[in-house]
Amino acid sequence: MRGILRPVVAFGIAAMLLGVSASAFRQPPALGSIDGRVTDAQGGLLPGVTVAVTCQASGFNARAIADSAGRFRFDKLPPGSCEVKASLAGFKAKAVTATLVAGRTESLTIVMEVGSLSEAVAVSVTAPTVRGVGGVAAAAGGALGGGGYHPGYPRPPYQPWRWPAGPTSTTSFDKIEEPPFLVVSANPLSTFSADVDTASYAYARRSLTRGALPPKDAVRIEEFLNYFRYDYPNPSGQEPFAVVTEVGACPWNTRHQLLHIGLQARRIAAAEAAPRNLVFLLDVSGSMEPADKLPLVKSAMSLLANRLTARDRVAIVTYAGNAGVALAPTRGDEHGRILDAIGLLRAGGSTNGAGGIEMAYRLASDHFDREGVNRVILASDGDFNVGVTSRGDLLTLIEAKRKTGIFLSVLGVGDDNLKDGTMEQLADRGNGNYAYLDTLEEAQKVLVREANATFIPVAKDVKIQVEFNPSRVAAYRLIGYENRAMQAEDFADDKKDAGEIGAGQSVTAVYELVPRGEEASVPSVPPLRYQDDRGRTAAAASGEIGFVRLRYKRPESDASVPMDVVVSAGARREPSSNFGFSAAVAAFGLLLRDSEFKGQASWQMAADLATRYRGTDPDGYRAQFTQLVELAGGLSGISSPRRR
Repeated sequence: MRGILRPVVAFGIAAMLLGVSASAFRQPPALGSIDGRVTDAQGGLLPGVTVAVTCQASGFNARAIADSAGRFRFDKLPPGSCEVKASLAGFKAKAVTATLVAGRTESLTIVMEVGSLSEAVAVSVTAPTVRGVGGVAAAAGGALGGGGYHPGYPRPPYQPWRWPAGPTSTTSFDKIEEPPFLVVSANPLSTFSADVDTASYAYARRSLTRGALPPKDAVRIEEFLNYFRYDYPNPSGQEPFAVVTEVGACPWNTRHQLLHIGLQARRIAAAEAAPRNLVFLLDVSGSMEPADKLPLVKSAMSLLANRLTARDRVAIVTYAGNAGVALAPTRGDEHGRILDAIGLLRAGGSTNGAGGIEMAYRLASDHFDREGVNRVILASDGDFNVGVTSRGDLLTLIEAKRKTGIFLSVLGVGDDNLKDGTMEQLADRGNGNYAYLDTLEEAQKVLVREANATFIPVAKDVKIQVEFNPSRVAAYRLIGYENRAMQAEDFADDKKDAGEIGAGQSVTAVYELVPRGEEASVPSVPPLRYQDDRGRTAAAASGEIGFVRLRYKRPESDASVPMDVVVSAGARREPSSNFGFSAAVAAFGLLLRDSEFKGQASWQMAADLATRYRGTDPDGYRAQFTQLVELAGGLSGISSPRRR
């Protein structure tokens, strides 16, 4: 019996071993892959796009973020039909279907169209931030669901990020002192420099959409006004810009009036744009490591890089402990080389801003284009802490370089250590503009959609002087432009620096007026001993409220050119959308500053005005503004120790 059992047992064991062997070495089912890229409607690559893949039959889902070249990849996907959906703030979400075949890689290009920004505003202050798969910052409860980065796919340079609700203690803004109403009989002239910066509005938006009112000194109302485009006519003749004026009732004080002044620079087509000699000066110090700083700048540069042409030239200078050249001057159509250099940028070290600025200007000078635009673009949080650190020394350096024909624009990023005052003044002294990048969408606005306005000047040293008629106006106050005010005698002095206006840009200014006969709450002025009202001219008896004078220089000239415009007293029966919307923006700024001059302004008033006078809004910025007003109204009752 024992002899019979031995072969049976042996046979059973052999069968079991064969079964185990077959099971152990059975090949897993073959899987597919997707290798894709995301572009806009013009073919430009879009970094920072969230891409989600969902395979309904198998229940598989994963997410990734497009890298600085707009590329993404998913591996180990089950065969069959899967939906691939791309989303990015400011663009319409786009979903496509991919049919995956085992063992093959599906190539995919997703084309996204610009959409309304009104859907992009959201307050993200309730859910705690946790670290997700692959290091993605996600909100507990599912900003990224359970996906995160697909396992095995390298972490891209730009990631979603949840910022703190308010500025940190090391963030600084220059103090703003609001001027009082001025009596026309003693102060008939109001003089100021044009301003096209927009950084203050973008920073305030960043604060509000993350659940905090911005600091009062972060609110520069002129930059709120100039963030938006208005329906101004294009200039005719040889003048670089047109000037429009409008007078109407003041919404927050019905006894007062508002004077709206608008300048529209000549718009130019892309084919007319001059070649660009650009040098990016990038702060790669340790303070730039957070995702809302250098990684965002890299993604922003990638957007611009894909728009450069063979006529353009671009270089990249980095500075930290030492300055270095990350990309030697390169022809603009060498996109791959430019994007590779951007992708290799890393943050670390302390900040030697002066050394980097000198090197950037040297490269721009070596390749100076007399027929083109020569500009250095500085991207930083403004934390200059090694080398020439005093603001005065930096401003002197920038001012000297401006005289060579190379202008400076500034891109501010981040909230921790942001030195807003330094950034603003560097741009002012460099004959450039100052923008703040709070999102990738803002980067696209500044560097792509409004590239001509950012890079191509049509006039420099633009000054505005308004003379008010004492027979019509008792007192006035310019809303905003506090750090752009000039002395009356500076207006005709060509040695005095003033603002630059780029192609297609508009400049808007709003005055609050106290009509003659109305009681004005203004500082008392003693009567003059040697003159009185009897010295008025014949024009004082006309229907004119005031007279607007402008002086500007063409980019290649050092001699100023004058322009004059009469302001008539008659108000329109129904204000234009330009007037009504600018009044909403001015009221919003007064409320954010908690200004003593806000009168009867309210959040509801500002929102109603913005809705009623929205006008043309192709990019959705005005609709987004209304949502920001509503957010601010909701937050205004919340006390914040950082708001000061």
